[in-house]
Amino acid sequence: MYTNLNDFFDIYATALSNYDTKGMAFLYASPCIFISNEKSTVFSEPSQLEGLFNQGIGFYKQYGITNVVAELRSWRHITDKIIIAKLRWKYCDENNTLLYDCDYEYIIKADKHGKWKIEMAISINEKERMEAWLKNK
Repeated sequence: MYTNLNDFFDIYATALSNYDTKGMAFLYASPCIFISNEKSTVFSEPSQLEGLFNQGIGFYKQYGITNVVAELRSWRHITDKIIIAKLRWKYCDENNTLLYDCDYEYIIKADKHGKWKIEMAISINEKERMEAWLKNK
């Protein structure tokens, strides 16, 4: 298992900052689900996740997002192998200036090898925060 969740999300943030869609997809279980107010989407293959992440990377490149920081707000064990985590993502430019941030909750489970994998990602306010940032750009 990863030593702690900060390490896990630091790995995720590094993959985001490096536009590493395979690295991002590796952190997810298969299948997994993404939930927002607008929709719920199940991804049954890592390649489907990579497609979603590639869309995000295009947005990051277009708007100069080059550094992503994961701020673990809280977490708790549901069982010895399942954790729920609250996270704030901070999206920054090349000067580390905050462009926008958003909140997610994750359900994370240890796989059969003892590695953390994201089973469910819940977007709390990403769409609203992103739209507000773009409107004020």
